[in-house]
Amino acid sequence: MQVVSWCYEATEYLQKKLETKMKPLHTQHLLFAALVVVLAFSINPVLAQTVRYDELANLPFNENRPTEETAQTLRNELLFQRATQVYLWAMPLVNTLGMKEGSEKVFGSGYNVLPIWKSRLDAKTLVTTPNSDVIYAMSYVDLGKDGPLVFEAPPILQGILLDAWQRPIPVDGGKFFGDVGLAGPDAGKGGKFLLLPPGYKGEVPKGYYVYRSGTNNVFVFLRAFYKDPKNLAPTVQLIEQSRIYPLGKKKSAKPMVFPDASGVDANMLPVTDDSVFDQLKRLVDSEGPHLASSDGLGMLASIGILKGQPFNPDKATRVILDRAAKTAYKTSRVIGFQEELNGGSLRVYPDRRWINPMDNMTPPGPRNTMDLSWKNIAGGYLALDARIWFFTDYYSLSPGMLSKIPGKGAMYIIAFTDGEGIPLSGGNNYRLNLPANIPAANFWSLTLYDAGNASGLANGQPFPSLGSRDKPAQNSDGSTDIYLGPKAPEGKQGNWLATVPGKGYFAIIRFYGPTEAALNNSWEPGDIEKLK
Repeated sequence: MQVVSWCYEATEYLQKKLETKMKPLHTQHLLFAALVVVLAFSINPVLAQTVRYDELANLPFNENRPTEETAQTLRNELLFQRATQVYLWAMPLVNTLGMKEGSEKVFGSGYNVLPIWKSRLDAKTLVTTPNSDVIYAMSYVDLGKDGPLVFEAPPILQGILLDAWQRPIPVDGGKFFGDVGLAGPDAGKGGKFLLLPPGYKGEVPKGYYVYRSGTNNVFVFLRAFYKDPKNLAPTVQLIEQSRIYPLGKKKSAKPMVFPDASGVDANMLPVTDDSVFDQLKRLVDSEGPHLASSDGLGMLASIGILKGQPFNPDKATRVILDRAAKTAYKTSRVIGFQEELNGGSLRVYPDRRWINPMDNMTPPGPRNTMDLSWKNIAGGYLALDARIWFFTDYYSLSPGMLSKIPGKGAMYIIAFTDGEGIPLSGGNNYRLNLPANIPAANFWSLTLYDAGNASGLANGQPFPSLGSRDKPAQNSDGSTDIYLGPKAPEGKQGNWLATVPGKGYFAIIRFYGPTEAALNNSWEPGDIEKLK
C-alpha cells in the first residue's frame, strides 16, 4: 500500500510540474518522481490500470460542462466499452459467424453445400475444440432466404440443428430439442426433418419432424462414427446420403455438393478484429427483430448496427472497434480458463483438477442451474459469464450430447492445468494415468487444444488426439498411461501425444456412451502429472 501512496504522490507532482514552467532546480526531483512511478507500476501493474480509471474520472469540466477534449475522450471511451460488451454478449453469434463465414469462404455457400471432413478433422481446420475421432459435416442455411427447408437424414446419422445463437431448435411436441438420430425424435431411424423460420404461419405437411427455429440462420452439425480408423469410406458415404432442399421443391433443388474439408486450410474461429461488427451487421440484416430482445438490439444499435441502415464507420471509429474486438476476445479467454463460475466450482471430482460446466445443464444432471439457452433457472437471468466461458472455447449443445442415461450421449472433462494447478506448457513432459475399465461403452479419446484459440493443437502429428481405437498399451493393472511432451519417452510412442515448446494447451477427455461409473464419478482419472 505504501507503493501505491508513493505513486499517487509522484503522479500528482509530475502533473503539477507539467502544468507549470519547470525550473532546472526541480529537474532532479521530477526525475525521481518519474522513477518512483515506473517502479510502482512494475511492482503492481494493476496500479497502471487504476491510474487510467482516475484519468477518466478526473477529466476536466469547465463551468460544469465537459470541455471539448473531455467530451471527445468520453465518447470514444463509451464506444469502446459498448463495442466490447456487444462482442461478449454476442459470443455465441460471433462463434457461429466465424464458422459460417470461414467455411463459406473456402467451400462455398448454399443449402446444398455440406463440407465433410472425409479423412477426419486435423489441425489445418481452425475451429473451437473439434473432435478428431468422428467424421464431421457442417452446413449453414438461411430460412429467410430459402424459406422452409427439409433435411433428409439416413439411419444412424447423428446431428444437431441449432439456431444462430446455437440454441438447439425445439421440435413440435415438446420432447426433443435440436437432436437428430439416436437422441432425436427419429430414434436413429432417419427421416425428414422440416426446418421452419421464426413465426411461420403456413401449413405444415404430414410426415416430417418439425423444428421451429428462433432465427433464420440455422447451423446443421452432423457427426458419424467409424469403427476402423483405417476405413472411413462407409462413414463418409453415410453422411453423403444427406439431402437438404426447399420444402416442396425436392426435384428442382440444387444438387448436393460434399466438399472434402480434410487437410484444407480453413479459419473458422471467432473473428477478433473490427470486421466482426460487419459480420454482426449482415446477421442483423438477415434476421431483424427476432434476433434478440429490444435490449439486445439496443446494444447493437448503440454502436451503429441496425437492420436496413448503413454501417460505414470512419477510420477513427474503425480503430476503436478493432481494439474493442481484440480486448473482448482476450477477456473471453480470461473467463474461459476459470475453474469457477458465479461462485460455484466446475470441478468434476473434489480431489482432481478436471472440470465440466455442462453437468449444470438439463435434467437429470447433479446441479441443474441452467437451461440450454444459458438462462439461470432459479434466478431467471442470463448466465452471461457461463455463456462466454462456453463459446470462447466450444460450440453446439443438445440434450442428447448431455444425456445422463448410461451408455447414451457423451461426457466431457477438461484440464487446463496439471495436478498442482499450473497451466499446461508445451515444453514440459507430463503423464496422465487412466485407471482400468475406462467407462465408455463406445469409445474414449484424449485431445489437446491450443490455449490461444481452442483449436486443435498443431503438434506435427496427424491428429492431436489419442484414444481407445488407437489401441494404446495398457499397464499390468489394466490402467493406461498417456504421455504428453515434445518428445516421446523411449518405447512409449503409441501412448504419446506431442506438444510444442512455447505453446500452452489444454486437454479434453471424451467418453462416448459414458457408463454408470463415469456418470456417478466413481471412476476417476488421475490428474495430469508433470514429470521431472
